[in-house]
Amino acid sequence: MRILGINAIFHDPAAAVVVDGEIVAAAEEERFTRRKHGKRPVPFSAWELPEHAAAWCLRKAGLRPDQLDAVGYSYDPRLVDHSLDGLDPGSEATRTDYARRAPAFLAAALPGLDPTIVRFVRHHLAHAASAALAAPCGDSAVLVADGRGESQSYLAGEYRDGKFVELAAQRLPHSLGLLYENLTEHLGFARSSDEYKVMALASCGAPRFLDRFRELVYSTDDGCFRTEPVDWERFAPAATGGELGRDHADLAASVQRRLEDVLLELTSWLHRQTGQRDLTLAGGIALNCVANTRLHAEGRYERIWVQPAAGDAGTALGAALQLAAEFGERAAPMRAAGLGREWTDPELETVLRTAKVRYRRSDDVAADVAQALAEDEVVAWFQGRAEFGPRALGHRSLLAHPGRAANLERLNDVKGREQFRPLAPMVLADRASEIFGRGPLPSPYMLFVHDVAPDWRARIPAVTHVDGTARVQTVDSADNPLVARMLAEFDRRTGLPVVVNTSLNTAGRPMVDSPRDALECFGSAPIDLLAIGPFLVRRA
Repeated sequence: MRILGINAIFHDPAAAVVVDGEIVAAAEEERFTRRKHGKRPVPFSAWELPEHAAAWCLRKAGLRPDQLDAVGYSYDPRLVDHSLDGLDPGSEATRTDYARRAPAFLAAALPGLDPTIVRFVRHHLAHAASAALAAPCGDSAVLVADGRGESQSYLAGEYRDGKFVELAAQRLPHSLGLLYENLTEHLGFARSSDEYKVMALASCGAPRFLDRFRELVYSTDDGCFRTEPVDWERFAPAATGGELGRDHADLAASVQRRLEDVLLELTSWLHRQTGQRDLTLAGGIALNCVANTRLHAEGRYERIWVQPAAGDAGTALGAALQLAAEFGERAAPMRAAGLGREWTDPELETVLRTAKVRYRRSDDVAADVAQALAEDEVVAWFQGRAEFGPRALGHRSLLAHPGRAANLERLNDVKGREQFRPLAPMVLADRASEIFGRGPLPSPYMLFVHDVAPDWRARIPAVTHVDGTARVQTVDSADNPLVARMLAEFDRRTGLPVVVNTSLNTAGRPMVDSPRDALECFGSAPIDLLAIGPFLVRRA
């Protein structure tokens, strides 16, 4: 079966193609349009489709729209209950109407597509499928938590032989995701966008409001939960102009801790119901790597696998995988997150020549980049297929020396980020266990935090957060030989098998995707070296 998956209803519009159970391509619309998150998550934007991402995915698969067997759209307007709180008052009908018209909209955007093959896939089921059907572990328990879907905010169950068994679902207005989004907005950040900043801020505070939040947010005996209304001003004044104080950090710490506690209770309930050894996670909450680590460290599961594109973009992939399963196809595991665009060496050289920049072809780009990093240069790294999901995983990355404490402030300045935000380490997989503990290893998708060993904290201060942790990405030479060799070369020069790895972008901009994006970012930010394929571009 040739299946296209589409996410378009809220934010992070994306497309994916699955052929005979194999994931061929997946990409987010923001990477093509250069508009962060693709669009704002408001009802009147629901008509906007990931036209560029869908067209590219089809080209990558060698398919025309009229050759598709099915299209999965990750939202079912028939399930919306307009009487519920937690919806967009006065405008939810607009979103629902646009969703109903999605087959016609898609046929207009992709000429030749038969609108009758478009099938609505429940939002949280698409999330669940993106995790459980893409995971390498076979049957698993699966938990999905985010802001909202049609009328729910949470789904728990299990997949057995490719079929989903629902065990619990939480109706709105109760939502762990909306709770976190509301806090994000109260702290002066953009909701449905900057929740990761709240997670970082939480590490700077103490959970002194935790007792009160135990009364406001709690699990129930049926595998669900309640989130009571919160008077945020009671805990800390709304942050304006970026002014954050101790109360704000403590509020973030309190909500973060309560979220973790409730997730532990929910996953324990799910384990009692299923007896599964493996847990798979998706939904925006699954991008909370601090919570994921607690589930690993204190939960009852032997293994936890998180969809790298756990946010709404991943529902495009999940919708396609769910339809494949319903058609009787067994999904192949997701082998890597590099599912986006790539360019050949001649194509890259053509772009560099057209841009009239000075460059040279490296005989060994891994060694040259390692030497630049050892000399404390900041390197833009553009290699292979772009990542699907929000994490830079060695394809579109900004790299630096982890042993220079000043590089934390330096890179946050380069990217225009808040200074309380940490940087992440990329580490050779076979060396990770001597440096990082507590979190699961290997950790190829940067979805867990790990304790930095005490004797390593002074050696890699740029990637050690204020609480002594780091959000680790492990690199295996079998999966990413070029990055692994660069790390080995850096280790040979410095004695450190770790480099700083953050996304190749600046604040408010999507991650770099194309060679043009890479040149624009390199030209506008104080980056010393661009390694784009085998070519090196050095700042004059």
